[in-house]
Amino acid sequence: MTAKILLVDDDAPMRKTLANLLRREGYQTGEADSGEQARAALSRDVFDLVITDLHMEPVSGIDLLRSIKQSSPELEVIVVTAYGTVEAAVAAMKLRAFDFITKPFQADEILHRVRNALEKGRLQGEVRRLRTEARNAFGIAGIVGQSDALRQVLSVLPRVAQTDSTVLITGESGTGKELIARAIVATSRRAEGPFVSVSCAAFPEQLLESELFGHAKGAHSTAYNARKGLFEEAHGGTFFLDEIGEAPLPIQVKLLRVLEERSLRRLGENRVVPVDVRLVAATHQNLEESIKTGRFRADLFYRLNVVRLHLPPLRERAEDIPLLAAHFIDKYNQKHDRRVQGLSPQAQSLLMAYHWPGNVRELENTIQRALILAPGERLEAGDIPLELAGSAVPATAQAHKLLEQTRDSVRVIEKQNILDALALHRGNVTHTAKALGVSRATLQNKMKQYGLRKLPA
Repeated sequence: MTAKILLVDDDAPMRKTLANLLRREGYQTGEADSGEQARAALSRDVFDLVITDLHMEPVSGIDLLRSIKQSSPELEVIVVTAYGTVEAAVAAMKLRAFDFITKPFQADEILHRVRNALEKGRLQGEVRRLRTEARNAFGIAGIVGQSDALRQVLSVLPRVAQTDSTVLITGESGTGKELIARAIVATSRRAEGPFVSVSCAAFPEQLLESELFGHAKGAHSTAYNARKGLFEEAHGGTFFLDEIGEAPLPIQVKLLRVLEERSLRRLGENRVVPVDVRLVAATHQNLEESIKTGRFRADLFYRLNVVRLHLPPLRERAEDIPLLAAHFIDKYNQKHDRRVQGLSPQAQSLLMAYHWPGNVRELENTIQRALILAPGERLEAGDIPLELAGSAVPATAQAHKLLEQTRDSVRVIEKQNILDALALHRGNVTHTAKALGVSRATLQNKMKQYGLRKLPA
């Protein structure tokens, strides 16, 4: 898309000359002969860059720059003047002008500055887009499910996210504890800070201490150089400590100190290092029982257990299984270039009847495996692994009723999502399919299934 540049200068010949130069380079231009006219232009149109003269009355270039940065901080501004002074340049740069140029200038010089400013704006826009995608992927909108048990957890996330309170997430392995942690971060004031994740079960004690808190050179046999720990890497952001119940007691003492004093000491050092980190911890263990057996410190538990979120196992929210299965089918259709349309009723019944000891993680692996090996356009009961089929509990009449209710809910939600996406993309099937994360053929089949032959106006 061609960049659009607003030129602001009360010197009409200079403004026209610059406009002609930029148009020859393929840019679109708008013109304003005063700061007031520039503000009006910015209120009714979208520009990618502003080039403004400094000395204008009654609204100067500095006044215009200040108002632009207050209303549209991402919009880059180049300030141009015939009266270049250090003071004027400093004032412009303090207000976050992209550049400051003194007249007269060469054509190559101004074009070079324009290209750099537009490239910076493009990169910043890309960063904003990626952050939005990350929030959609890991925020509340990216968590799939409609069961009452899951809704109870999701209902408190926005309030939890807006604080810096320590959070303890409990639940069986595979229930999605890290996904909940990322959802908290994505909607929090620390969303743009680092997110560091480590599992206490992944390291032996000495290595875990070094990973978390860092070490001085020579602190242990493999400490060839001094290095920061992961807590320091997470400074200003969020630290997700998974399987906190596996942390050895000496590590627990140091974790308690970090929470109480907001500081740490690297292994082999006496120097105190301040850290500003929000801690989110998770465990599949019953920490209260671990306290009774002496394997977990009570004082650390009380520090962690400020806000507690419990994720129910998948077997207790069976109505989420079809939604999750559909989500994973779309995900792995994209990854493996398949066009599987969904589950047969028999396959869905089989998934609903299984007790899922590995929870959502096991369901995802099952769907991926079935999708890779399935010969047809939908997953049949025969595509489900035999060991899963053999251990499924026969469905009761109540389970059949729940299954039918869930299917109806899924159809309603899916149809509405497609309608909303089509409306958002003005009926463009290609763009809609990309936004929904499915192939064009999959979307067209779904539209046919739901009788959506006519696109929304």
